Amino acid sequence: MKRQLRSNFPRGSYLWSVRNAHWRALGIPEEDCEKPKIAIVNSSSELAACFSHLDGIAKALKETIRAAGAVPFEIRTAAPSDFITGAGARGAYMLGARDLVTNDIEVAVEGAQLDGMICLTSCDKTVPGQLMAAARLNIPTIMVPCGYQASGEYKGKHVDIEEVFIGAMHAITGNMPVDELVGMSREAIRGPGVCSGLGTANSMHIVCEALGMALPGSAPVAANSAKMFADLRAAGERIVQMVWDDVKPRDILQPGAFANAVRCILAIGGSLNTVKHLQAVATEGKCNVDVYSLFETLGPQTPVLAGVRPIGDHTIEEFEAAGGARALMKQLESLLDTGVATVSGGSVADNLKSVAVANDEVIRPIGKPVAQQPAIVLLRGNLAPESGLTKTGIVERKQRSFTGPAICFWTTDEAIAALKNGTIKPGHVLVMRGAGVRGGPAMGGGASRVVFAVDGAGLGDQIAILTDGHLSGLVCKGLVVAELSPEAATGGPLALVQDGDTITIDLDTRRVDADLTDEQWQQRRAGWRAPVPSHDVGWLQQYRRNVGSLSQGAVLVRTDAT
Repeated sequence: MKRQLRSNFPRGSYLWSVRNAHWRALGIPEEDCEKPKIAIVNSSSELAACFSHLDGIAKALKETIRAAGAVPFEIRTAAPSDFITGAGARGAYMLGARDLVTNDIEVAVEGAQLDGMICLTSCDKTVPGQLMAAARLNIPTIMVPCGYQASGEYKGKHVDIEEVFIGAMHAITGNMPVDELVGMSREAIRGPGVCSGLGTANSMHIVCEALGMALPGSAPVAANSAKMFADLRAAGERIVQMVWDDVKPRDILQPGAFANAVRCILAIGGSLNTVKHLQAVATEGKCNVDVYSLFETLGPQTPVLAGVRPIGDHTIEEFEAAGGARALMKQLESLLDTGVATVSGGSVADNLKSVAVANDEVIRPIGKPVAQQPAIVLLRGNLAPESGLTKTGIVERKQRSFTGPAICFWTTDEAIAALKNGTIKPGHVLVMRGAGVRGGPAMGGGASRVVFAVDGAGLGDQIAILTDGHLSGLVCKGLVVAELSPEAATGGPLALVQDGDTITIDLDTRRVDADLTDEQWQQRRAGWRAPVPSHDVGWLQQYRRNVGSLSQGAVLVRTDAT
């Protein structure tokens, strides 16, 4: 016997009657009112290539859901793209839109009491925003990775959006002709989909599968490929059965699932941004998991098994051909919690039974890693009492510690101007602050631009950088410690650092410290005053006033939050 659906109301009742009136006007027959009602979460937009193909995908998915005996309803959300949405408010709308996506979904899906969701995952912030909504609403949900874009070639060399980003900052510092940058920008993107490197978007697509929230074998995938559409049809059929079986996200998002996702990100040296996004999903799902501690403890135990651009030489296409996330999990199988459930209906162990790695040079076995040292390191210290993150890459660093005098900036423009006029010199520790979740707000402030500008100025290996801001998922340049928490805008230690203070970063001890006495800290704290908030209007004002700490994933504070 099929269970009662929450979307169904007694025939002739107020809610049944007004729904029937609307849906008949939309061409939905009365008998369909008794079927499962599935939300297709479509974060589409004509502003960026990341989302430009999603409308066509949604159309194909509707046909599959109808054939499976359910009624599809397409809903829309905000669609932030870093390279487009980052133009306003110093980039604050990028992370700020993540939680807007979550709330868009809540309003549409929870308000209408729909029975399940398929989320069309695309760019950096829409994926975690959709996962957070799934965890919050806790109705049957499947994530469908909608693919990476085709990159290009310029003057006989590979070029993608990462090279354009880096090149832009090289041009600012005078180390690249503008015409060269223009030429690269014309060839970098040759189709729809997310950035082709292993940035935040592809990292989060892999996270979806590692968590068990996407069908096995669906990430990463080329946008609009035959495989992507085959995965889409399988998801459309599966979600209907999940609704009848009442398989919910919190059945899947258990501590073991988060540990599996962390292992996978560590094994590919994925985006630093996955840390806060995974923590946000755990917080929304009320799962008692400290993702930051997982990265800290599992990092030294998890070798890097794949070197995909930008941390290695292999392409995302090669990683997909080698078996993608499922092959990676097969190589990691002995380290994973294989008993956890997934949206497939089977456990991780079930999903991995018949998996063969197509190319074990691209996705290596544990006994033959690309690198033994973790590619992502969590640091603590008197400058990062809660945490700080660095992406070390896979090349063994000869210098694993850095000590130097601080040179401090509150804005990107000030830092870049100092680079141009030579104020920043070899040996400095560049402190870029005021770019956290409240100070940015929403981590706007362009910390990534400063990192690339430093590289463009030829100082990438000669200085270190500390920031409470976040980095592009593609960044892997020099010794950079990001997302120091607590942030400067709330009086975190980074706010109290002054020019000339001696700072030490040590990857082996995993510490970042300023050489200050207790008395110096106390004196400076007594004289500290909170900076005037920037971009303190509209949505960003609401975000700044309500956002929680990074330790909880920077989610918007709820009335039941501690």
